[in-house]
Amino acid sequence: MADINAVLAGLTFDELEEIKALGPKGHLGRHLIAALDRAAGGPDAGRGFYVLDGTVNGNGGQFHVLRNDVSERVLQTQTTQA
Repeated sequence: MADINAVLAGLTFDELEEIKALGPKGHLGRHLIAALDRAAGGPDAGRGFYVLDGTVNGNGGQFHVLRNDVSERVLQTQTTQA
């Protein structure tokens, strides 16, 4: 699995800002999951960085959130830059 810092560095500024805006338990849209996969090295490569949160949407699909340590790192970068 890729290093957290390397994956975050592979995201665009806009992708990272969108993830920060969602907060620590924000549901990741498909485009953000695709961005994490891309940044981690390719299709499904980011799977360890996001996890299922246990809830189901109206269509029966499951929601994904950032893993706790990844979320903390994203928010830590936000505080450091402020």
